Amino acid sequence: MSTQAVEYELKLARRMSRLGTETAFEVLARAKALERQGRNIVHLEIGEPDFATPPNIVEAAVVALRGGYTHYGPSAGLPELRETIAQYVSCTRRVLVEPNEVVVVPGGKPIMFYVMLALIDEGDEVIYPNPGFPIYESMINYAGGTAVPIPLREEREFRMDIDELARLITPRTRLIILNSPQNPTGGVLDRTDIEAAARVIGDRDVMILSDEIYSRLQFEGEPFSIMSVTGMKERTILLDGFSKTYAMTGWRIGYGVMRADLATEITRLMTNSNSCTASFTQRAALEALTGDQSAVRVMRTEFERRSRAFVDGLNKIRGFHVLMPKGAFYVFANIEQTGWGAKAIADSLLDEAGVAGLAGTSFGRYGEGFVRFSVANSMENLMEALRRIELWANSNL
Repeated sequence: MSTQAVEYELKLARRMSRLGTETAFEVLARAKALERQGRNIVHLEIGEPDFATPPNIVEAAVVALRGGYTHYGPSAGLPELRETIAQYVSCTRRVLVEPNEVVVVPGGKPIMFYVMLALIDEGDEVIYPNPGFPIYESMINYAGGTAVPIPLREEREFRMDIDELARLITPRTRLIILNSPQNPTGGVLDRTDIEAAARVIGDRDVMILSDEIYSRLQFEGEPFSIMSVTGMKERTILLDGFSKTYAMTGWRIGYGVMRADLATEITRLMTNSNSCTASFTQRAALEALTGDQSAVRVMRTEFERRSRAFVDGLNKIRGFHVLMPKGAFYVFANIEQTGWGAKAIADSLLDEAGVAGLAGTSFGRYGEGFVRFSVANSMENLMEALRRIELWANSNL
């Protein structure tokens, strides 16, 4: 007796059509496919440090695994890690933080995800930087909110225009997202910018998601958080973590700091989705915060050195114009003088030159005219990428 195969249509929920993606992983997959064909690719697309996780952190995880940290833990995080994070944030942001205001999650993205789900109703407006990390806009849309971009312009060194922010705030504004140092531009909001933004927000019942994941990788001056401004802590959700600072992207551990009543709700979302963050990675994170910090200083210095060298090289290539970033490990290259669109030039550089970068439009419509290159690669490979880009420019411009 034979059975006839029946094809059933996959009927996704409508909300899935509102969910975006992170193009870096798509470009990485394309680059890997080219490598399987025998091509040599310089990877400047993915946003993760090329350094190894510091040995003391790895050893702390090994000790934790052998010590039995292989079971469920509290959904909000291990008490000892929440206490240490509270002390760390209190010290670095100069504002009193209690452990019950900390939620530990598997990576930085869950804080974005949970905050949107907890705070945003249909039609609520969220102001977010554009170009900016693509998951901001994706999650705003997924939660049913209205994404309101605030353009980050090169002529302002990719700093937010505070007057424009004031014009964008409406009675429907529920959340404002800040990111400094910024992905993809490397721009930084200084203390003057942050305090001006706080004045514009005033006493409105608006929450702020302050993404400070690159704060330890700011090249000049001290990072300043809107959480540190008098009267803003109650309305600020600070997003930070270990991926970028300690080269722990694969460990999947980050945290949010927020008022205690919101932390309770974010913990409920954590319980319903992930149960808890892996206990042994939390023990490693504890060592990251309390142990030797020299590896962080080495990475920051090296990323600045590479950024400067790559910017200097790109600025000598026909059609490219680049500002020196002030933090993180990205170079956001202006390619308007090439006459090419952002996606077209990024695709061509990958296919013809073997250099993987990301079109600025991967970070929103205001990223047109730019390509993002990650300098999280060796100086040797960065110099090879410059050589290939110059050859491409000489042939195509």
